[in-house]
Amino acid sequence: MNSRLVAARVLSRVIQDGQSLTAALDSALQTIESSKDKAFIQALCYGVCRTYHQLDFILSQLLDKPLKDQDVKALALVGLYQLKYMRVKPHAAVSETVLAARKKPWAKALINALLRRYLREQEELEQKANNVQFAAVSHPDWLIKKIEQDWPQQAQQIFLENNQQPPMTLRVNLAHTSQDKYLQQLSDQGIGAVAVSFCPSAIILDKPVAVDLLPGFADGIVSVQDAAAQLAAGLLDVKAGHRVLDVCAAPGGKTAHILEQQAQLKELVAVDIDEFRLQRVSDNLQRLKLPAKLVVGDAANPQEWWDGQFFERILLDAPCSALGVIRRHPDIKLLRRAEDIKPLQTLQQNILRAVWPLLAPGGIMLYATCSILKQENEQQIEVFLAEHPDAVELSIDAVWGFSGSHGRQIMTGESAMDGFYYARIRKQ
Repeated sequence: MNSRLVAARVLSRVIQDGQSLTAALDSALQTIESSKDKAFIQALCYGVCRTYHQLDFILSQLLDKPLKDQDVKALALVGLYQLKYMRVKPHAAVSETVLAARKKPWAKALINALLRRYLREQEELEQKANNVQFAAVSHPDWLIKKIEQDWPQQAQQIFLENNQQPPMTLRVNLAHTSQDKYLQQLSDQGIGAVAVSFCPSAIILDKPVAVDLLPGFADGIVSVQDAAAQLAAGLLDVKAGHRVLDVCAAPGGKTAHILEQQAQLKELVAVDIDEFRLQRVSDNLQRLKLPAKLVVGDAANPQEWWDGQFFERILLDAPCSALGVIRRHPDIKLLRRAEDIKPLQTLQQNILRAVWPLLAPGGIMLYATCSILKQENEQQIEVFLAEHPDAVELSIDAVWGFSGSHGRQIMTGESAMDGFYYARIRKQ
């Protein structure tokens, strides 16, 4: 099997069919035995998605008319990505990519001509791309406008960070060990890493490693979780004897972290509408040997699953555009649309209103998203507070992020973190 052909087919499923990159890759890699081939295919797919808008513009300059065959287009993008961004020797990149089109003789000739012309005119083509904003920053126009509107000062840095490979960040289970002790264990294994100073459970690896190489992973000593997401458990401020609700809980990283921090809970109820994703919560908790009540249910309709007992703490990790995690899921730039934001905003409002009655007086709700859009974040809290006189916002004093009109926003890449938003609200 030609690795470039596999990558092109994965990309075609994303670009043409709207499938997520994770799902398309998982399906394609099941039949690939070589770990080296798997890594190469993954690098091609993630790389093309990160640089898609730039490569697509360059491809348009090389063509007389748009390519109707999406599989061939994807293969051409794979070829361009290798030539521009990878250490593959140019002649090998061209010949192997052309070979991948062997079942379509016309495509072999076309791809060969396109890639060789790119090599001849590379400087001129890249100059043209740099003069067109969506190609220069490799983002769709609608997203550029949104980010520039919300964050005019930070926009260029956000575009830059969105196109970087994210680090691998670990969450140390502080019930079993400490940040310093685990750093020493990593060092003993020859794995370079640094501590995150403002998050006692977070460690960032110098370079990613397979989880089975992490000391104590199978025993629940450590998990993989971005530092921004690790801040949730501390902000929730859970005490012994509390009943906690984790809404939209899958895949369960925050659920597990809450339980690691406080073993003396009365109960933790984790709710998610997706039964398949809730199974991932179960798998994570099983590895970590942590107890929780898992409920398949719609957060916007708690009357279907709530037992009538109040919660002292609620974590609402709201469904969102995920624009703060583009560097981890670069296909978001291809799949998300401007018209997706309004329905998400409505869903967030509905869930906020629905779960608020479940919070005990004096209890705290933590609203979180992995978005950087004000529409999904501070504007949501502004509307909610105006509607609920029994709701009081609690300030978040921290060295990370910055405070807006409501809550606290982390920008993508700040202290190597994902883009995240938090707001704390107490019930009178």
